[in-house]
Amino acid sequence: MRGVVETVRLTTTGEASAREVLEESIARIDELNPRLNAFTRILAEEARAEADERDAALARGEAPGPLHGVPVAIKEEIDVAGCVTTYGGRANTTPAAADSEVVRRLRAAGAVVVGKTAMPEFGSFPFTESEHTGYTLNPWDESRSPGGSSGGTAVAVATGMVPVGLGGDAGGSIRVPSAFTGVYGLKPQRGRVTTAPQPHLWWALGVVGPLARSVADSALVYDVVRGNLPTDLYRAGGDASFASAAAREPGRLRVGWSLKVPSAGVRLDPVHAQAVRDTAALLTELGHDVAEVDVRYPDPTAAFVPQFLAGVRTEADQVDHFDRLERRTRETYRLGSWVTPRVRDAALRQTEAYSRRLNRVFEDVDVLLTPVTAHRPPKLGIVMGKGTVRSSLASLPTVTYMVPWNLAGNPAASVPTGIGADGLPVAVQLVGRTDDEPTVLSLSAQLERARPFPRWAGPAHGSPGATSPVS
Repeated sequence: MRGVVETVRLTTTGEASAREVLEESIARIDELNPRLNAFTRILAEEARAEADERDAALARGEAPGPLHGVPVAIKEEIDVAGCVTTYGGRANTTPAAADSEVVRRLRAAGAVVVGKTAMPEFGSFPFTESEHTGYTLNPWDESRSPGGSSGGTAVAVATGMVPVGLGGDAGGSIRVPSAFTGVYGLKPQRGRVTTAPQPHLWWALGVVGPLARSVADSALVYDVVRGNLPTDLYRAGGDASFASAAAREPGRLRVGWSLKVPSAGVRLDPVHAQAVRDTAALLTELGHDVAEVDVRYPDPTAAFVPQFLAGVRTEADQVDHFDRLERRTRETYRLGSWVTPRVRDAALRQTEAYSRRLNRVFEDVDVLLTPVTAHRPPKLGIVMGKGTVRSSLASLPTVTYMVPWNLAGNPAASVPTGIGADGLPVAVQLVGRTDDEPTVLSLSAQLERARPFPRWAGPAHGSPGATSPVS
């Protein structure tokens, strides 16, 4: 499956119609999704009507949008008109009356929405495992997790079911599945992309953004969906084109690298340590000033935990049938009863202080290079059936390098580096200064040119095929 930039070239020059591109996407979904369980709802007929309208508009001489005819996937937590916003569970039953603002912007740019993608309920944990929809499988090794919570979107993009898809990231949920499946995932600066109709996504923690097969594809989609509405609680600064940034050389940068694990008791896998060292060496060869730095990670507990609990409670209060939530979600809701508005607001003040302290690292460097996760993609079922506390402990090695940057708000990207000896993708994290996605994108694109991203070639063998719901 081709990427976003190539798809737009074909559909706007007449080499392929939007309908032809869509039919390729639907055929690939029909082939792969029954096995991998990336999509929870496929909007084939609605998408065909939308693609036909794109073709008709072009035939009428109307100017094509920047995403003309591009099939896109939308994570379950994002509203699509006529679809139930399930949040990965069964507690909602009322279809959304309207598209979320980011989906409206995608359609206005010419994209075609092909379906909704799997996530764990409310995205509470970084593995796409749901009592309602079952397991989503990692296409590189179907006995492994693709991560989460945007795991369905990542699998859809990695396997070419669609060129791009939307996800969300409140503690690594774009970067984890990107790293585990070999796609590019940039968590934008807090407030860069509207969360409307919601004023926020888990308060200061969450952002919305694309998962893509290349840096250029990610940048193009960001230029379409970025920007705010008056209802948004947060706003980012800067207005430079992301697509232009991805197309230019980054210049000579000061790059700091660190393997320091932010959480006590977590051990870094040697594969990820080596990936960081190899990338540091490559960046040196590319002419950057590269040096190891000591990142002083503040304790995130007082800032993160209240917002996590408040986020779950906010979303749980909005569903149609609270009693249909998963047992662990209801447990998390009860555990968060102490997070009053006063406690939540204190956590937000802690977040501001945390951001100031952590961002001191950028007094000496322009970009920070770290691992994305501490461990390799785990076997399926790592949190299925576990309670809130055990699930949180099992998730810590996955999110330890990412949560700090959700709290700080900085842009941070998972950049593929190759394939490990276990046959699974490997990635590193690039973190930028506040509001500096352009530098992260430019450096990511330089790395992509020097070391092309891996591409999934076909179905794995000997997999369990575990896509059915778990009772």
